[in-house]
Amino acid sequence: MYGGDIFSGHTRATKRKVPRLEAERDLVVEDAASGFCGAVVGFERSYDGEFVKLEDGRGAVRLFALREAAFLIDGAPVTLVRPTAAAPTRETRSASGSTRVEGLRARVAAAGRIWVEGVHDAALVERVWGHDLRVEGVVVEHLEGLDNLAERLTEFGPGPGRRVGVLVDHLVTGSKESQLTTGLGAHVLVTGHPYIDVWQAVRPAAVGIREWPQVPRGEDWKTGICRRLGWGTPQEGWRRVYNAVDSFRDLEAPLIGAVERLIDFVTEPE
Repeated sequence: MYGGDIFSGHTRATKRKVPRLEAERDLVVEDAASGFCGAVVGFERSYDGEFVKLEDGRGAVRLFALREAAFLIDGAPVTLVRPTAAAPTRETRSASGSTRVEGLRARVAAAGRIWVEGVHDAALVERVWGHDLRVEGVVVEHLEGLDNLAERLTEFGPGPGRRVGVLVDHLVTGSKESQLTTGLGAHVLVTGHPYIDVWQAVRPAAVGIREWPQVPRGEDWKTGICRRLGWGTPQEGWRRVYNAVDSFRDLEAPLIGAVERLIDFVTEPE
């Protein structure tokens, strides 16, 4: 006696459905026709269609057409398909850790300014806080040396609604830097970090070293660092430092705190 639909035919005549499986990289499969067994290492497309690259344990790579039931996994037939590209996830945080503002339009620069000592300081601030600064319309300018601070302040004329924040390297008690940045008035805020150079405010792990080397007083610091680390010229060393920074996590806490205070100072309403 037949069960079910008598017009459906005998169960042996029913074609078994072969599962479809995305050929993720390193998935190990066997070609059903040749017995070649290997891991997925890539794909190729030709006039003949799509092909998968399999690499066996000896390093041999062969191409196989992505055809119905052409492969075996644990002896069971499967149809491999090329993986679909995942939709890129939208980053919701900026490099500084703040909430990213989408659809940001250029805005008129605010009256307040943030000044830093040199181009490397400016580049690192832009790399981490650039999004935040554009949201607020704050411009970062470099002084080309702290000795120019007094003259620049005279030219700019800080006042209500025209605040200046100054980021200083090696701002420690008794240093030349601390002497040049005292008594500048209520509309100027000076913050800084204790490091000799802003390079040193990048975490050693970010640039792949255990610690920043000690450079004797009187020797050019960047040149000495590059010599001790085998980084070539200071220009080559700077490229290593700059490319190592992707977010605030790659910076030391004193620099992060100093920049955050400056942004708050020049943007808060008076």
